[in-house]
Amino acid sequence: MAGTLYLIATPIGNLEDITHRAVRLLGQVDVIACEDTRHTKKLLNHYGINTRTISYHEHNERERSRELIERLKSGADVAVVSDAGTPGISDPGFRLARIAIDCDVQVVPVPGASALISALVASGLPTDEFFFGGFLPARSGARRARLAELRSLPATLIFYEGPHRIAATLKDALEILGERQAVVARELTKMHEEIARGSLSELTSRFSSPESARGEMVLIIDRTVMPNENAGNQSDASVSALVKEFEANGLDHRAALKKAARELGLSRDEAYRRLVSERRDS
Repeated sequence: MAGTLYLIATPIGNLEDITHRAVRLLGQVDVIACEDTRHTKKLLNHYGINTRTISYHEHNERERSRELIERLKSGADVAVVSDAGTPGISDPGFRLARIAIDCDVQVVPVPGASALISALVASGLPTDEFFFGGFLPARSGARRARLAELRSLPATLIFYEGPHRIAATLKDALEILGERQAVVARELTKMHEEIARGSLSELTSRFSSPESARGEMVLIIDRTVMPNENAGNQSDASVSALVKEFEANGLDHRAALKKAARELGLSRDEAYRRLVSERRDS
């Protein structure tokens, strides 16, 4: 009989955040496939677990998956863990699970900690519908394009982000999505845990310095654009002038027009009609 593939969630910081079942299975399986064996050893040593470990990460995932499948076919039980949280969520695990399913190997999830869920439930933002986007692209242009794709999604948006990009990501989110309530949750379950809540503009200012942006982060953004208090005073403002200003700041024409519409409290179609009219008159 083939063995069983266990996808086991591990703590995201505090070593106490692991289930009794996970500890038992980590001690019973034949081998543990780890994103970083040195990191996982700290957890195993804490619980007195001596199971053999092998590396399984994004750089050797394809080759190692074949090796692990052969072990499973021969009857060995294999556990997969990531450095923190649930394997397969922005971490290795999906490829092996997919191949195991195709080979009729039993795949068993062992639930536990997840940074995105922990951050969401503590955020105070709507939890009934949410979209997890993993890590946004590193390059600003691709990141802004991705945010534009998600702008109209009627769900709370969740992303993972690193400290070196959080300031730029918040700035892009503000410009592309408009002013919204948001949360930056960092160092979850650790000694310096912080859950910062506020508008995107407030968080952009708060995390503008490297000293304030430390640790791995979860960024959560509300689905609802906040009312623009100045919209009424700007109803007669020039759409063309705003579009020109936003394009000068790096937005493409389409994004600039959408932002101008939000600033003026107009629909996109109305903003486009005014833009055409203003340019024709000029």
